[in-house]
Amino acid sequence: MTMLTLGDLATSYQQKLHSSRLKHQLARLTDEMATGRVSDLRKATGGHFGTLGSLDHQLGSLGAYTTAGKEAALFLGTLQEALGTIHEGAGKLSPVMLQASDSAHASFISATAADSRAQFQSVVSALNSHVADRTLLGGAATGGPALASSETMLADLSTAIAGLTTAADIETAVDDWFDLAGGGFETVGYLGSTTTLAPFRVGQHEAVDMSLTAADAEIRDFLKGYAMASLIDLGALATEPGEQAILLTRAGEKLFNANATLAEVRGRIGSAEAEIDTALARNASATSALELARNEIVAADPYQTAVDLEAAQLQLESLFTITARLSRLTLTEFIR
Repeated sequence: MTMLTLGDLATSYQQKLHSSRLKHQLARLTDEMATGRVSDLRKATGGHFGTLGSLDHQLGSLGAYTTAGKEAALFLGTLQEALGTIHEGAGKLSPVMLQASDSAHASFISATAADSRAQFQSVVSALNSHVADRTLLGGAATGGPALASSETMLADLSTAIAGLTTAADIETAVDDWFDLAGGGFETVGYLGSTTTLAPFRVGQHEAVDMSLTAADAEIRDFLKGYAMASLIDLGALATEPGEQAILLTRAGEKLFNANATLAEVRGRIGSAEAEIDTALARNASATSALELARNEIVAADPYQTAVDLEAAQLQLESLFTITARLSRLTLTEFIR
């Protein structure tokens, strides 16, 4: 009977081939054990990647919607906080302004007007708030402030009311400055865009509208009250304390009414925040379901992987043992 044997060089190559194969298998199984996912997706999917690709696409879309939703939540949350600070301040100041009709004392009017001017500056600063380098109330123009500084607006208003000697005339001038198309507010006060922000897309069929800007009537009416009172601090009707009291009272009425409207605006923003929270929760639930479905395809069986890993280790150890014994084999020992 003829026996075929391998030469030393061929045996060496064969052992190296076995060693390389086992090391590769060991590395693959170790990676699958660590990650919990199979490394051979072709085998796991049977060569049909359509389902897996669809799942990955849906997960990617949900991830994008979730990111957009979180950005929208941060945006609206910051805006809600800014408007809340303004709302609280106006709620305390407007009743004080309304007392001017009962107290025409120069000291009271002067102190209230000075406080109004200081708060006007704070209000403008709050309305110019930004988050993640995006201005909140500038519409599509998110790179700069929505409003000019309070001092810039008051300087232009002072020019507009120059020579007026009654509270009624000043009120009309202030209303025109804020409301007329092409007036002072549109040319000097508002620095944002007339184009509103695009809705926040938080789902495949869900978008949250955020169209509020500092140029909207709700904000303009709010600014009017502060501006009218601030003009007194700048010297308007300085020789007519009775007219100053009337103007301060009218400013308080505007601020009071505008503050009530601002509460409605904050309510709409709160509804939008709730809608975003609902969308984020829905996206999280859908993401979990899709990840479970994907894991059914790509997840490695931990028990089977551990068994295969142990077998590969034993085979590699056996190969090393055989190699070590063959390396010590001599002709004397072979024929002994």
